[in-house]
Amino acid sequence: MSGERGAGEADAAGGTAPAASTARPLRRDAELNRRRILRAGREVFAVRGLHATLNDVAHHAGLGVGTVYRKYPDKQALAEAVYAEELDEIAAMARQARDADDAFGALAGFLEKALARAAHNRGLRELMRQGTVEGAGLTKARQAITAHCEHLLARARTEGALRAGVTEADLAPIAAMIDAVMALPTGQPSQLWRRYLVIILDGLRTHPGQAELPGP
Repeated sequence: MSGERGAGEADAAGGTAPAASTARPLRRDAELNRRRILRAGREVFAVRGLHATLNDVAHHAGLGVGTVYRKYPDKQALAEAVYAEELDEIAAMARQARDADDAFGALAGFLEKALARAAHNRGLRELMRQGTVEGAGLTKARQAITAHCEHLLARARTEGALRAGVTEADLAPIAAMIDAVMALPTGQPSQLWRRYLVIILDGLRTHPGQAELPGP
């Protein structure tokens, strides 16, 4: 009888060992698929914008659509996962700019760096401009970026470097204007938008004898 119990225990052990050994590869496969989906999402959204579908992402990743939907139930969830880290990094750039002595120069430098990240990323530009994809992480980062820019504008105004009449409400239309330049069919979009950003920034800076800005 003891021999029978020993055989039973051996069978039980033998039955559970393969399950334990296969659990790790399955988890590794799931993690690899998650990374493939995120990478494909970044690449697809960057080129096609946020109108791209989860089917587009699945095809680009070389995975079945069901695999993508199991990880991310809708495009909102995937877009938030793709862009939460991106916006956090932009918010950190804006926070770092606050510590500079020259507020206007810091604001100009931040705008140039942030727009450079968006120049070849249609999805990021749509996210920043339209806010059609939301989520706690994205909202928090976007609010932080806005708050840091408002702080820089207030400091630049106090330092006398900001043109009278320029307000925080002007930042979104400025970003939209640069976005429109980025969308132009040209062979050198990265250079063209920088040209117009310099022109816009010069218009924001205080100069002797400037005409008063018209009201909004």
